[in-house]
Amino acid sequence: MRKKVKTIINLILIIIVIVIGWSYYSTYNFSDYTKAEYNRGYTKFSRDKEVTYNQGSSSYKIENIDYNDAMFYKTVPVQPDMVYKVTCKVKTENVEVKEPNKDAGAHISINNTVEKSNNVVGTTDDWQELEFYFNSRNRTEVELGFRLGGYDSNCKGTAWFTDFTLESGIPNTDKNWKFLCLLMDSLDVTVEKEGRETPYKIAMTEQNKSDIIQAINQFSNSMQILSEGKMTASCDIFEVTEPITSLSYDTENGYYVAPSNMESILKQYDTLEKEYDHIFIVIQTGNNEQGDLIPVNNWIGLGGMEYRGKGFSNIRVPSKDNNYFYRYIEGLNTFPQEVLVHEFLHTLERNAQLYGYEIPALHDYEQYGYQEDKQEGQKAWYIDYMNCQIKTGQGYIGLPAEIYTKKPVHASDFQYTINMDDLKEPDNIFEELNNLWNKIIQMFSGSKQMTNTVKEVGT
Repeated sequence: MRKKVKTIINLILIIIVIVIGWSYYSTYNFSDYTKAEYNRGYTKFSRDKEVTYNQGSSSYKIENIDYNDAMFYKTVPVQPDMVYKVTCKVKTENVEVKEPNKDAGAHISINNTVEKSNNVVGTTDDWQELEFYFNSRNRTEVELGFRLGGYDSNCKGTAWFTDFTLESGIPNTDKNWKFLCLLMDSLDVTVEKEGRETPYKIAMTEQNKSDIIQAINQFSNSMQILSEGKMTASCDIFEVTEPITSLSYDTENGYYVAPSNMESILKQYDTLEKEYDHIFIVIQTGNNEQGDLIPVNNWIGLGGMEYRGKGFSNIRVPSKDNNYFYRYIEGLNTFPQEVLVHEFLHTLERNAQLYGYEIPALHDYEQYGYQEDKQEGQKAWYIDYMNCQIKTGQGYIGLPAEIYTKKPVHASDFQYTINMDDLKEPDNIFEELNNLWNKIIQMFSGSKQMTNTVKEVGT
């Protein structure tokens, strides 16, 4: 009798241990995802059965108790030079970005890069769908992450993620590039100048608007000639009456317009239906009364930035109307579209480097024997740079011809898709137990490496 009672007690204890263990596992198990946080101890990761999109499943919960950058990510195999679409459902509560005008919030991203989706911030009553498009370029695997934070800022609050999908599409290799050109009517900002906060209200003059529109049209018409038929350009020009109310700053570039400074404006014009490949933001940075907020000296642009996979460039117009930077004048300035060409080439330069090509730096024209012409600027350099015709002792170098077909990923690339199972969640307890068993095997074999901190992301 005692033996039978002891057996029953042991059985009850085993059941209790299993129930407690399963409860703990189902609350803190993150399947094959690696949990990571920048500031250790500021974030709680858990599974939530109460806040969920699909009945019977549990969402992935990130709770940043204090400002932090946290994510859970999974290493996914990809085919080089292929386009992919990642989606998920997200819900947020009291998500705040530490610094204003930073590209942060609840989003999808690729770890160790700046490639990401749009953000969800604040409190959302309903589940929101996030979409993230990317090209694998020369990679064979990526770390797909679901994140509460950002590359250059931290967040606090809570985000729930669920319903993950991954699809591959068909890359669009069309050689026509579509450019979104936004002429900003005005700046209305307060910045630190000479140790004090200084307000600037700067409106673009009508003459400058006329000049830059003409230069954009010349850019559109000339790109096929400059590239010797490797690409064409079509430009949509919009005048934006809503002012820019904030600027970004770094020690190398001073004040400039980043995508995060005008994200609400970009969302109005850079729509899924338009599918632009590059964005030009045109601003006037000074006037006669206040002087120059951003000096316009020998060079008047800033490129190499990115917004959701697209190139993003600032074009700065001079303070005075009598300047001829963007005006065609026979015998004086016959290449007024130069700054547009230059800043777009910074994007192609960056793309080529990301694809693993070795190319000369765009600014190194003098090292290869090129000089700036008084009327045409660096036009001869751009032509040879774009067509891989820069002569060296080892042959010809420059942009590879195929870089013109490697455009940003768009929704239209997914008319025909292949669904991938890499982000698929277990459908039942047996699949869950199988995952657990595989994780135990991996743990003992040492094949899985876990990390406690988000990797540094590069610019």
